Amino acid sequence: MPKMKSKKTLLKRIRVTTNGKLMKKSVSIGHLKRKWSSSRKHRKTQMSEQLDRGHIKIMRSLLVKKGKGIK
Repeated sequence: MPKMKSKKTLLKRIRVTTNGKLMKKSVSIGHLKRKWSSSRKHRKTQMSEQLDRGHIKIMRSLLVKKGKGIK
C-alpha cells in the first residue's frame, strides 16, 4: 500500500473487525466491469482482503486511538 498522508484517509480505506483484524478492498476493480456478472461485481467490491503483519504494524502506529484492538 502507498504511504498514507493522514490518519483520516487511512480510516476511509480500511475497516477493523470485531476480532481486531484489518480488512481492505481488493485491487484492480476500478473500471472495465461491463463484462463481469453482477455476482462477481458484488463479491469483488466488498472489503475482502486481510492485511498482512507488516502492514498491521504501520497501521497500528497511524491509528493510535482506534488501533488498540488490532491483533
